[in-house]
Amino acid sequence: MKTFRVLLLLATFGPFAVFAAGPPPPVNLVFDTDIGNDVDDALALGLIHALETRGACRLLAVTLTHPDPLAVRYVDAVNTFYGRGDIPIGVNPDAPKTGTSRFLKLADARDAGGKLVFPHDVDPAKAPRALALLRRTLAAAADGSVVIAQVGFFTNLAALLDAPADDITPLAGRELVQRKVKLLSIMAGVFQTVNGDNHKLEYNVRIAIPAAQHLAENWPTPVVWSGWEIGNAIRFPAQAIERDFGYVARHPVPEAYQLYQPTPHERPCYDPTSVLYAVYPDRGYFALSPPGRVKVESDSFTRFSPKKEGRDRFLIVDREQAARGRELLAALVAQPPQGAIAKP
Repeated sequence: MKTFRVLLLLATFGPFAVFAAGPPPPVNLVFDTDIGNDVDDALALGLIHALETRGACRLLAVTLTHPDPLAVRYVDAVNTFYGRGDIPIGVNPDAPKTGTSRFLKLADARDAGGKLVFPHDVDPAKAPRALALLRRTLAAAADGSVVIAQVGFFTNLAALLDAPADDITPLAGRELVQRKVKLLSIMAGVFQTVNGDNHKLEYNVRIAIPAAQHLAENWPTPVVWSGWEIGNAIRFPAQAIERDFGYVARHPVPEAYQLYQPTPHERPCYDPTSVLYAVYPDRGYFALSPPGRVKVESDSFTRFSPKKEGRDRFLIVDREQAARGRELLAALVAQPPQGAIAKP
């Protein structure tokens, strides 16, 4: 019957028959981040909001692997700035402590009248634990519909794998992941020789080696790794920070950037690359390695072994893709929030 209808349309409209496919549904995204340790997490969060405004994704939850309560408040301030202050944020007070952030204090910034410059209302002491939020978010999602972008430490997702059945869902952690998660996009590891070094150790893995080993060994869905070399090849333009956010008097992303390391520094886009692939995997911004398997060694080195039916791939960029990605990320991160009012 379908073939008959197609032939009938062709006969009626001839070569002018058009079969318009609707836009793809937005990617259901979970963002797992150690925001505060590096400012590229803030760039990645701004990118997510721009992509959601375009209808490309829907941010279901943010889970933190930075234990500082300011991280919760800063994320909520950014979400509120973009008009999405109701996005749940999960905390992990037991996550690795790595020092004082240079920019999370923006969450407490106040104007001359004593009002918060970037409003937020999440109380870190009352925020849900990251593990419970992950389980609740996955349990509520359709099977095979969630993409996770992990751009921090492995502690939350490693714990998720080991979580037992509970009152949230009768599914244990690994089974829950296998049923609900479509893809895990990770910023971690190094998969190419860097300046003659073919054994470079990457920060996100090095800080939480046992958790990284556990995830690499046991995660049950496809994994795409954005190695250190990808972010290093795609750097956020200083001119974009200096010039492209002037539609408002104060903006939490470029201000965080300048506090972390002022321009003319151009920050590597380690984390935004994982988000970009998570939402737009088929647009040619990256190439993919052949399939294989990643093993995290005892010193944190990520060793990739090609394997025909392997679960893992890693991102690859050439010069043209890196230049294209740089311009795209700058344009998206600087995109005004929906309904933004220009500064006077």
